[in-house]
Amino acid sequence: MAAGASKSVLLVDDNPLFLKLLVKAFTKSGFNCSSSPDAPHALDYLKDKSPDVIVSDYEMPGMNGLEFRQQVLADERLRDIPFMFLTGFEGDDVMYKSFGLQAIDYVSKGTPVDVIVAKINNLLHTVSKQRELSELEIKKTVAALNIKAVPDKAPVINGLHIDFWHRDYQDIPGGDFIDFIDTPNSLFIILGDIMGKKWKAWFYTFTYLSYIRAAVRFGVSGHDETGAAILNKINEVICDDDGLRDILSGVSLIKVDKHTGVLNYSGAGDLPLLHYHAQTHKLSQVGSSGLLLGLMPHNSYSNTEIILAEGDQLFVFTDGLIDFATDESKKSDYALFAKELETLLNNGKSFGDLKNRLQQSTTLVDDSSIIQISKPTIYV
Repeated sequence: MAAGASKSVLLVDDNPLFLKLLVKAFTKSGFNCSSSPDAPHALDYLKDKSPDVIVSDYEMPGMNGLEFRQQVLADERLRDIPFMFLTGFEGDDVMYKSFGLQAIDYVSKGTPVDVIVAKINNLLHTVSKQRELSELEIKKTVAALNIKAVPDKAPVINGLHIDFWHRDYQDIPGGDFIDFIDTPNSLFIILGDIMGKKWKAWFYTFTYLSYIRAAVRFGVSGHDETGAAILNKINEVICDDDGLRDILSGVSLIKVDKHTGVLNYSGAGDLPLLHYHAQTHKLSQVGSSGLLLGLMPHNSYSNTEIILAEGDQLFVFTDGLIDFATDESKKSDYALFAKELETLLNNGKSFGDLKNRLQQSTTLVDDSSIIQISKPTIYV
């Protein structure tokens, strides 16, 4: 956790007086505090919240602290949140059970509240430093491997202009991938998003890219190179791969005819594309009904033809551009992003201006990628 960053804590205790004392002490120390009188209410709170640390009473009526901890560990989104027990009991049995459930510490309720706060501060600092070191090692490994899920530059094609922007979440390689596959008659533009964050998602991008490239080449050689056919083939292979079980990905695939400039779009669990019409100065959505790759073996995908008029622009993007952080959770607003993009374009701003704006943004909470395909205006 960066110095000066806001810290959030969830406090769980069935003693209302002690809970108030904790909230007061943590708030005074600069924490954003949320509290719950029991484990079920805490689990309900955690459905869409991810505090930096959880401090829970060990012995509570109904679901006790151990059972609460087991529920938290069972949730992949929550299991890595540091967890501390507060207990009125002493002895090795409490300690063994606490550490057996990967709690970072357990503290007696007889400990002064200020000391409890200090312990949490120190533990968060230690956890933060460990994460920073791990992330640094990952960055070094990626640099040494010299493999990329995003190309260095966009291809050049007659009659159209292609550009893109990409940023990894917290500068750690993640699940977004971009590829441009050139064939004799077509250019295939691919934007994908593996479900998950950081290196856990990044690890699978190359397997997905390998399957996509192979499916495109296979489709071209077999004269069945529609986007829908290619996505169907990729999905079948992924569902048969035990190594990718439960690893899902959204993909936008656009086939560009090199001779006519006509685009054919097929999507798998992706966001609707945005088509900016220069004549009307309006954005329209281009959607697909295909499900995420890897979700089930017999998905159905479709093809949609897109013709760009002079001055038109087509935008393909991942959900990192529509997500934003609230106090303790993440929200998505596709309509807001579309409105801001339309305003930007109607004010005469270029894609370069948009890239500069995104590069300076401090509100992005996920891997973020956007591809622009435009048809330049020809002046006579």
